[in-house]
This record gives sequence, structure tokens and C-alpha cells, in this order.
Amino acid sequence: MGNIGSPAFLQSPGLTLDAQALAVELSREISGEVRFDGGSRSLYATDASNYRQVPIGVVIPHTVDGLLKTLEICRKHNAPVLARGAGTSLCGQTCNVAVVIDTSKYLNRVISVDPQSRLARVEPGAVCDSLRHAAEKHGLTFGPDPATHNRCTLGGMIGNNSCGAHSVMAGKTVDNIHRLEIVTYDGLRMWIGPTSDQELEQIIREGGRRGEIYADLKALRDQYAQQIRTRFPKIKRRVSGYNLDQLLPENGFNVARALVGTEGTCVWVLQAEAQLVHSPPERVVVVLGYSDIYAAADQTPAILPFGPIALEGLDGSLIEDMRRKHLDLRNVACLPKGNAWLLVEFGGDTKDEAQAKAKAMIQAQAQHTVAQQIYLDRETQNRVWAIRETGAAARNSVPGQPEVYPGWEDAGVDPHRIGDYLRDYMKLLHKYGYDTSLYGHFGDGCIHGRISFDFSTRESVAHWRKFLFEAADLVVAYGGSLSGEHGDGQARAELLPIMFGEELVNAFRIFKYIWDPQGRMNPGKVVDAYPLDANLRVGPEYKPVPLKPIHFAFRKDNGSFLHAAQRCVGTGKCRRIEGAAMCPSYRATGEEKDTTRGRARLLFEMMNSDSPMDHSFRNEHVKEALDTCLSCKSCKSECPVQVDMASYKAEFFSQYYLEKHRPIQAYTIGQIARWARIGSFMPGVTNLFTQSPVLRDVMKMLAGIAKQRQIPRFASQTFVQWFQKRPPKNEQKQKLLLWPDTFNNHFHPEVAQAAVDVLEHAGFQVIIPKQHLCCGRPLFDFGMLDQAKKQFSEILAALRQHILDGIPLVGLEPSCVTAFRDELLNMFPDDELAKKLSGQSYLLSEFLDKVGYKPPKMTGKAIVHIHCHHKAVMGAEAERNILNKTGLAIQILDSGCCGMAGSYGFEPQHVEDSLKIAEKVLLPAVRNAERTTRVIADGFSCREQVYQSTERRTQHLAEVLRDGIRNASD
Repeated sequence: MGNIGSPAFLQSPGLTLDAQALAVELSREISGEVRFDGGSRSLYATDASNYRQVPIGVVIPHTVDGLLKTLEICRKHNAPVLARGAGTSLCGQTCNVAVVIDTSKYLNRVISVDPQSRLARVEPGAVCDSLRHAAEKHGLTFGPDPATHNRCTLGGMIGNNSCGAHSVMAGKTVDNIHRLEIVTYDGLRMWIGPTSDQELEQIIREGGRRGEIYADLKALRDQYAQQIRTRFPKIKRRVSGYNLDQLLPENGFNVARALVGTEGTCVWVLQAEAQLVHSPPERVVVVLGYSDIYAAADQTPAILPFGPIALEGLDGSLIEDMRRKHLDLRNVACLPKGNAWLLVEFGGDTKDEAQAKAKAMIQAQAQHTVAQQIYLDRETQNRVWAIRETGAAARNSVPGQPEVYPGWEDAGVDPHRIGDYLRDYMKLLHKYGYDTSLYGHFGDGCIHGRISFDFSTRESVAHWRKFLFEAADLVVAYGGSLSGEHGDGQARAELLPIMFGEELVNAFRIFKYIWDPQGRMNPGKVVDAYPLDANLRVGPEYKPVPLKPIHFAFRKDNGSFLHAAQRCVGTGKCRRIEGAAMCPSYRATGEEKDTTRGRARLLFEMMNSDSPMDHSFRNEHVKEALDTCLSCKSCKSECPVQVDMASYKAEFFSQYYLEKHRPIQAYTIGQIARWARIGSFMPGVTNLFTQSPVLRDVMKMLAGIAKQRQIPRFASQTFVQWFQKRPPKNEQKQKLLLWPDTFNNHFHPEVAQAAVDVLEHAGFQVIIPKQHLCCGRPLFDFGMLDQAKKQFSEILAALRQHILDGIPLVGLEPSCVTAFRDELLNMFPDDELAKKLSGQSYLLSEFLDKVGYKPPKMTGKAIVHIHCHHKAVMGAEAERNILNKTGLAIQILDSGCCGMAGSYGFEPQHVEDSLKIAEKVLLPAVRNAERTTRVIADGFSCREQVYQSTERRTQHLAEVLRDGIRNASD
């Protein structure tokens, strides 16, 4: 995206500045990336909250010096600044009319871990899990672990005073910070932490800006000490307000901890010295089923004395929503019977120790539960925890249900009163006509739940506003906190006087002024804040630009491309640094625009009349972001709101290229079926041009293929040619239609031949289509949807009788099978023949598992890489089941995307990122595998990535099973 955009001048209340002059000076002076264009500003206009504010610009500093220089130049221009990490805040803390400074891309190191002192030093952009992994090497951990632990940054956690499931064991972030290195807006840089009386007096005597700050803090402490002691709730999850209690003598005048939870409104954190705690090496998870969420809440106090290290609650309605969305069903199946559940984790130095605690608790709870389940293995425990971590967005985009939003989602009360509070809270919701699903950190009394708010009219917003004030009154009546984890930001700042009183709110105002007298650090949040109903992302003033899809039905989004783009709620699961696949491009680049969230946000802004971008399918910012999408479909299953970026990309490109020329790859790789068919007529001549020195380089240049890549070699005989020459077998058996996809027909016919042997061994008669057909899968990546639809129509016509006869279609290439299971229905949503074909199309492993095939026993080891489309649409269970039946010792890699992804990895502009993606897990695992270990991958792209990067040959499942058949017959 470009660097400098327009307009030259930007205004907000109390702010007028020359943004273009600011951008020019920043670009000239700092080490970093300066982005003031409309696309970048739109990209950072919102977080995971209900709020939206287009920033002045975005800066991504390369170094700490670059960050400091950015602050210096912003100060010179009187520009407000906003610190941003993962941007998953739920209260509007990380969107503002300010210069957004994103530290997550470069300032993300875990600098040191000292196991003796149990201290770690980190940069603000370091991801929580990076610190936890580094600490675990020494048997330690960083205690706070929000549901976003695999993408949230330490700077963001410090800003929010984040907590997480294990706060029962280790407390909030404020309890786990020892010292901070900070810089103020006016340029003072210093380390802060606990301060003895002698140190405090010495600092004050030394004078200067530092002495002035400490003197003012002491005066503030002395003036408001009694009110702080009496008005601050005595609960573990008091997150609302500033931590002025940390300045009290009994808390050691801890200036660092006083700044934790200030949400970037006071200072900038350059480094943090975090305290580490013992990490129990053995864990046991117990899930207790209850009749309802109130019964579960009532039992929470009785469980706490058993010493759990985590105690979480889940409501049955949340699980029902996940089932309606077919979201994480394999994980949901782990839950025992019940309409509500408590997830209780125990830790110990030995498994016996942890189990003993769990069994004692189970025995005590037996009479109160409807079911109980104990989980000892880490894999199942992780699946249970994944259910809880999905909770934040599980209720969004549920078919047939009203949309839900944050806005009152994390109040905290004494856990001993949680049952009564929930009953009164639900009465209040019903009074206002709202619905919710409850979950949260029950062991600490923190309640989460998205609510069916309506922001579409001024009347509905006024109704919501009235509810919030009454909800605040209820929490305060229970001695609780408006926020138990997510902070105040804009969402709750206006309500703080209800909880603290006007005098303490004024103390917060003084505290901010001490650090930021110019009021330029994230202004309008926490104190002197925007009204809680201002700056709404989709409020009454929201005026979308109606851009309609012309190829895909988007049936789950009521045919609306806008609604599809609005699915994203900003939780940022696509920013995970490891595990699963979403989002592979982000893991290669570290760029927000290369996340599923970033792309969805740009599509939303493209259709927002208030956005500083072009409002059409010619939008270059959107095109640039979608160009790096691998169309891996991982977001379709891994995103909690099931954003389907591959379809959005195809639809956008189909309209973008109506008036523009497509890249050469669209006519070479995109049309691979046509070229492969032509090349197969004279495979020897074709290979001469594509494989011999000099000629191959010319061919790659003409075809738009990266010079680092190899053009796959054509087989001397296609699979179809081979099949047509062989005599029929199993003629009296049930027929099935084997799909001869382009790749396994022309390049690797041995795979399809092996599949014939396996399917005949399973007792079926194998037939193939009588004419050349192609599902058109490569066409979707380039938006060539007219041609793709035409090819689908040809398939439906040619296979009509087979489809009507119920003959199953079995495919070998995962992306081709998903074309039948996914894109076909998106293009022909009301076509009964298309529905029938989609319903009877199977991947080889699916079909064999369905019919109960028992393969011959085998010995040895195998590592398995599952194609992204395979995981996203079909799931990997059938593949696992069939391979387990062989007796092979298999390891299914958590390798994410292979990075090749059809044309993506062959394109010169993407080849480097393609290899970065593969080097995350897949390629190292292949290189480290013993030569006798089989490497199994069903996807053509995956096999090419492995072979071209390691020269290691892979096997398709069909080839593995055929080996077993041959060995058994020897």
C-alpha cells in the first residue's frame, strides 16, 4: 500500500494538523514503514469492538530508535498517537483518530529469560505464547493467558491488564509485571517499578521531569488514598479504572503496576520485565456437566478450595450455536452431558498429584452434576480448551439467529456471588429484550457473553445505552467491576463514575495529566472519553455502498456480499503465530493486510461510504490484499465466524478484472487443464521444452513461473489412456466414478492407478467419465468464474445419469473434491442435480471410511500432511481412521498450509513467501524424518512443494494402501 494519502488536513475535536507534512517527515526521518494511504488507514480503523475511527496514519517502526523518532516527530506536529499490538481489544482502545504505531511486526522479541530470578524481558510486540514457550523451557510460565494468547502481544496485555483462564493460579497482568521501560509523549525515557520511600524521596529531590512526575504521583496518592482504599472493589478481577491502588504504601508505590491497564493513555511501553511463575508439568482437566448455568455458577465457590489452576464456565446455548454453525464439532463432542459445564484444570509435579486433586473434587461434586468427564491426555485437553477459546465469536453469524455484539461482555464480581448475580443479570437482559450466551472465568467471577444489541436506529442505540447504565448499577450493587478483563476504552469509560464516584474519576484524570499533560496519548479513552454510543462502526449513521455479487450466491449471508464481509468480528485468530493453518500469508509477512481479518476489514471499508478508499470493485488496496490470499479455505473452518475469504477473493477478482487485464498466470496456470491436455498429446516434446536447460527458463518466463520453481514433468501416458486400455474388473459389483483430475491424470497417473487397485480391492467397479471434464478449481484463484460455471454445467450434463443413479464420485485431489462440495453449491444453490452431486462426492479416504474398508496391515512410520482444503471442508478424521487401520505409526503434522497453494507458490512475486510458509513446520519435519519414514500428502501442490524443496518423494494415500495390498499378496 502507498505511503502518503489525502486529505492533507485531518480534523477531530481539538485537533487540526497537516497530515501530509507529518507523513513526509516521518518517511524521511524514521527507520520504519510509514503508511498514510486510504487503504492502510482503513485497515486500522477498528479493532474487535463496536467502534470505528479512521486513524491519521500508520507507522510500523523497525527499531526502538525508530519508534522514539516517530514519537518525537508526532510531538512536533502535535499529533496524537495510539499504541497497537494485535488489535483484539473489545472496548475501542485500539482505534482512534491518531497515528497508529504497530509494534507487532518488528519489536516482538523475547529478549531474555532468567530462570533464577524468574524474570523475563520482552518487547511490546512480543506475542504472549512466545514468552510462555521460552519460559516453559525452564519449567516456568507467564501466568496471564487470555483466549487470544497465541496472537495477543505483551504490550496489549499490559495496556489492558489482561487475565485469562489461569488467573486463578497467577492473577492478572498487573500481578505479573515487575518493571517497565517507558517513554512519555514529551520524550522522558526511564525504567519504573516498585519504589521504596527512600528511593521516592531521592527521585523527587533530583528534580527534573522525572522528579516532577514522582512528586505529583505522591501528592495524588496522599490526597486520594482513603477513597482508593474504600471505593476500589475488593475482588480479583477489578480491571476498570487506573491502578491507583498500586501507589499505596502497602503496595510499595509500584509505578509500573500503576501504569498497567492504562490502555496507552499515559505512556509508551518500550520493554517489560515480567515475572514468571512455576508451570505445573502435569495437568488434568475435568469437565462437569450441570442442569443449567446457574447451577454451575452456584458450585463455583465449592470447587475453589480444591486448588484448581483454572475454572471456566460454559453455557449450553453457546454450544448449541457452535453446533448450528458446524463449528469445532470434533471438539464439542468431548463435552459430557449437560446444559452447562465447568472446565476445571488441576496441576501438579506428577500426574498422580494432579489426578488426586481432580478425583477429590469430582467426588465432592458428584451429587450436583448430571455428568462428569476427566481428561488425562494433552491432545483432548487442548480440544476442550479450544471450545472455551472459541467462545468470543461462537455466537456470531449463527444461521437464523440475530447478530450479537460486545458492549457489556466482561463484568467481574466476587465468585462466591456469581450464581445470584447471573440470575439478576439475565432478568435485566430479558427486561430489555436482549439474548446472550454466558461463559467466562467463573473461578474469578468474570462473566463473558455477546449480546443481541441493535445499533441500527437512534432509538435502539438509546435503548442499549439505558441498558448499560442499569447493568453498571447492578454490578456495582454486587461490589463488582464494570470490566473484569477487557478494560474500559470507550465502551465503559462513561460509566466509571457509577463504580468509583466523581472524585476518583477526577483522580484518574489527574493521573493521566501527570504523564500526558498534552493529552495526546490515545485521547478520548478511559478519561474524558468519547460517549459510549459515539463512533459506532455500524450505528445509525452507517451508510453502506451496495456492491452485489454476480457469480456466488452467498446463501449463508442472504445473498449479500456486504454481510459476508461483515462476518469478521476482529478476534484475530488469523494472527496466530503457530498451529493449524489460518492465515499462512500473515505468518510469512507479519502484515495485518495479509490476515483474514485484514482482508475482511478492507472489503467492509470498500463498501462503507465513510471510508477513505474507493468504493468499487476496482479498489486497488483490496486487490493488493487479496492477491496474497492463498485461497487455502482455512478461514472457512478455523475462523470462529467462518469467514470464507477464498470465495470473497474469487468474487472480487471476477469483477475487478472486468475492466482490467488478468496476469499471465491466469492464462497459463489458471488454464492448466487446457494446456495439460495439449501437452499430453506429445509428452516427450513437451518435456523437452519444460525440463531441458535454457528452454525451461524461457518457458517459465513466458508462463509467469518463478525461476526457482520446476515445471512438473508430463507422464508418458495419462491415467485415462491407461484406464481405457485395461480390461474391466468387478463388473458385477457396485459402481463408483473415479474423478481423473488434471494433476493425477497428466502428471502423476501412478496415483490414480493405485486408487483403482485400492477401490477394486475394496470390492467396487471403477468407472471414469467418458469425456474430458474439469472442475475448474484453478480458475477460481483468478476470478474466472464465467468459465468455471460453464465447466460445472458441462459436468452436470455429462454425469447427469450417474448422479441420478446415485453413483458416488471419488476424488483424489482434495481441491477438486472441495470444488464439488463447496463452490458448486455456491454457484448453483437451487440446482437439485448440483446438490445431489455435492452430496455424493467423496475424497478417497472419506469413501473408504464410509464403506468400512479394512486395509491390509503394514509396518513402519509415516508423517502425514493434510491439504488445507481437505481439512477445511472434509476434515481429517477419515484419513486418520484409514491410516490407523493399516497399523502404520502415523504422525499427522500440525503443519498448516504447504505454501504452494495452486498457482501461488509458482508465481515470482510469491515464491519467497511460499517457502517461508513451508519452512514453518512442513519442510523441517520432512527433512528431519528418517529415510524409511513415509511422507504422505494427497494434494498435488503439497507434494510439489515437498519435492521441489527437499527432493523427498511423497506418497498419496492411494499409493500407501496399494503398497499394503501388494505386500499382503507377496
